Amino acid sequence: MGNDTLPMIGWIMDPDVVKVMQALLSGSGVQARYVGGAVRDAVRGATQYGEKVDVDIATTATPERVIELLQAADLKAVPTGIDHGTVTAVSNHRPVEITTLRRDVNTDGRRAEVSYTTDWAADAARRDFTMNAIYADKDGVLFDPLGTGIADAKAGLVRFAGDPDARIQEDYLRILRFFRFYAWCGKGEMDRAGLQACARHIAGLSQLSPERVAKEFLKLICASNPMPALRQMAASGVLSAVLPEASNLERLNALVEIDAMTFFETDPILRFAALLPDEGAVATQVAKRLRFSNANRDRLVAMLSARQRVFCYMSVREMRRTAYRMTPKVMRDVAMLRWAGDVKRNHNAVQWRALLPMIESWKPPVLPLDGHHVKLAGVPDGPHIGEVLREVEEWWIDADFTTDEYSLIERMKAVVQATIL
Repeated sequence: MGNDTLPMIGWIMDPDVVKVMQALLSGSGVQARYVGGAVRDAVRGATQYGEKVDVDIATTATPERVIELLQAADLKAVPTGIDHGTVTAVSNHRPVEITTLRRDVNTDGRRAEVSYTTDWAADAARRDFTMNAIYADKDGVLFDPLGTGIADAKAGLVRFAGDPDARIQEDYLRILRFFRFYAWCGKGEMDRAGLQACARHIAGLSQLSPERVAKEFLKLICASNPMPALRQMAASGVLSAVLPEASNLERLNALVEIDAMTFFETDPILRFAALLPDEGAVATQVAKRLRFSNANRDRLVAMLSARQRVFCYMSVREMRRTAYRMTPKVMRDVAMLRWAGDVKRNHNAVQWRALLPMIESWKPPVLPLDGHHVKLAGVPDGPHIGEVLREVEEWWIDADFTTDEYSLIERMKAVVQATIL
């Protein structure tokens, strides 16, 4: 048992969380402690007062006993992962994940066969990193079965629990998690033993599902500054194993700097796009391989295949013309990538920052003419109607989307006379 104690503020005093903990401890002989990211981040001092965080509890009670105790306390119990010992308690709409202490019986690099235990040290030993194997009781008293978890969390040292090779071979996703946790929690040099173990087991990454790889990678690049971790990934060969198309580290670095300067919300798909070449075919291939959603695939392809010029000193008229052809959402993405690639991006920052809200606030108008108007001008049904509308639309765009109906009608008549009749 450690002497360190968490401050009794925030989530540990949340009545909804406390009610779940009390329900578990009401069982005869049942032990329960907080564990996971909430504890780790509190130890690191990274949790803000009042911040809603995900809370996990580890317990000696079996899943069936957990359900009984929750229901006895009038709490909803959802068997979200009961085959692996996990039940989710819902207290006043707040979920709290509860997992029975476990030890690994067999692993294949993707999933583990586990057995339940009442041994806290055994449960800690099967976790990925020492900083994730810290427990806290209901009063915030910390327990550190591995002996270095608290110190490592405070120092920002991401270190595998026990033998790095063994931990990685239990689940090869831990290679990516090693870099992700360093991006979010790490300080100073990366743990050399862990880094070397990751390099030794790169081949194991091929066993992982594309969805798991994509989810972990997107989490990694959402860190406030993922660049040190990504550079180490590149040096170790891990980056080329999971994303060989990542050829634009410097553009991502620039985008990260822009995010820090502007306080823009971190956008994982935009950051992902910054890593790739400006080639729609590559974007399509990567999105298919990593099984992105259709929406994320389309967004990625649209911004990386765009060929229209977007520059910081665009006039309002030029901006509207380009945004109409690209859509404002795509143009905003392209503008961010162009800003990141601008060799004078700091010098031009004021212009870029002025352009972005113009793009975001502009709502493209709808062409006031349609096929009915064209037919009234004497054009029969068929492909000629579309041809006329396209010609008139180009003129309308160049006229800065005029609302003068007379001018539009006259232009349409001129197009009809010149090209159809």
